[in-house]
Amino acid sequence: MAPDFRCRALLLTLALLSACNLAPDDHKPAPPTVPAFKESGPWTPAQPADTAGRPDWWTIMADARLNALEARIAHNSPQLAAAVARYDQARALVRRARAEFFPQIDAASSAERERAVFAQTGNRFDYRTYAAGGTISWEPDLWGRIRNLVAAARSDAQASAADLATMRLSLEAELGEDYFQLRGLDARIDVLRRTIAAYQAALDLTTTRFTGGAASELDVGRARTQLASVQSQLDQQVADRALTEHAIAVLIGEEPSLFSLPPASAMDPVPVIPVTAPSTLLQRRPDIAAAERRMAAANARIGIARAAFFPTITLGASGGSATTTGMLLSAGTGVWALGPALATLAVFDGGRRFADLAAMHAAYAEAAANDRQTTLNAFREVEDQLALLNHLADASARQEEAVSAAARTNQLATIQYREGAVDYLQVVIAQTAELQARQDMITITTRRLVAGIDLVRAMGGGWERSPRDR
Repeated sequence: MAPDFRCRALLLTLALLSACNLAPDDHKPAPPTVPAFKESGPWTPAQPADTAGRPDWWTIMADARLNALEARIAHNSPQLAAAVARYDQARALVRRARAEFFPQIDAASSAERERAVFAQTGNRFDYRTYAAGGTISWEPDLWGRIRNLVAAARSDAQASAADLATMRLSLEAELGEDYFQLRGLDARIDVLRRTIAAYQAALDLTTTRFTGGAASELDVGRARTQLASVQSQLDQQVADRALTEHAIAVLIGEEPSLFSLPPASAMDPVPVIPVTAPSTLLQRRPDIAAAERRMAAANARIGIARAAFFPTITLGASGGSATTTGMLLSAGTGVWALGPALATLAVFDGGRRFADLAAMHAAYAEAAANDRQTTLNAFREVEDQLALLNHLADASARQEEAVSAAARTNQLATIQYREGAVDYLQVVIAQTAELQARQDMITITTRRLVAGIDLVRAMGGGWERSPRDR
């Protein structure tokens, strides 16, 4: 058989073997699906809308200050910058894995000075040795080991990209939550300040009546207690606002000492949040995409572990030139070598390869379970926020009635006290009820706004899975 024919046969055999892939077929378990969300209602219409899929999803809330703050996260957030760096690392590992497909070329050179002494004559000879050469080695991907290395690295990079989207969405949502918490505190502070003014007027009235003998010192004490209590609440709300403002500053990468937001006593109206279909949710949640990609990476690593049971062939070549100057040798010498080298296959390794394979199967089972749990959590989070939005809308309507009734009761109690028909205890009870009703109204409105933010986050925000991530 001619040498060139044997070489061609060898290359053909290697090419056929390179088509082998020992990774199992990646069959993703069927995700849990439902025809519709159970908790949909008038404040959350269950129909897709263009506003739900925009990258700047927070514009649904229709707040110009929030829009300006959200735009600063992408440029200034240290947490987002760290997530971008992790994604860059994952992409670099993909390039590193792909490098395994190509031959490795090494070059080496040396220069030495030596002395030879002849014992019989005592003569000494100095000479220098120069050598330069290189080697080329290439491992054919016979069992799909390299392909699975690349597939695992690529899936990890896609998971990292989804993690980056999750981090971005989480930061955007956290900023929205903190912002509306701040606005709720502004509204509370405004109510408390107006209440302090009313309680001060009531204390002045009670003091005047006490001076004239129409009220007791007990009434004056009750009025002072009411006023001091509300002043204490105001100080606490101001402190909470400062902490929330500091948290917002850190989220957008600003120094808390140099950042401030002007107060706004009016609460934003609660928008109607459109809801996508449950099947769309699986394509819009970046954490679900990340879980799927990690499962694909675990599947590829099973193929890597299986390839360890088979021998590998490395094709290598080397060549170079060595020259020695001096009296011993003055002419250069060329050297070369070419040929395949069969890697030694371990006959006994104490079960290491079997253990590695079992570990990869277990890792795949873990990734599959995590994928299912992530999907279940996604459906739960959407249902939670739908329930909050719809039931809190009903609670808001009832609380408005409570605020109106409490304000009217306080007004009547004050009039009757001024006329001497009731004692100041009735005024204290009415004042406390009105203040509590107004604070409860602010709490409900704040919760509804935060629930709207959380619902958009639960639906994936403005993220949309690209075809290459599927």
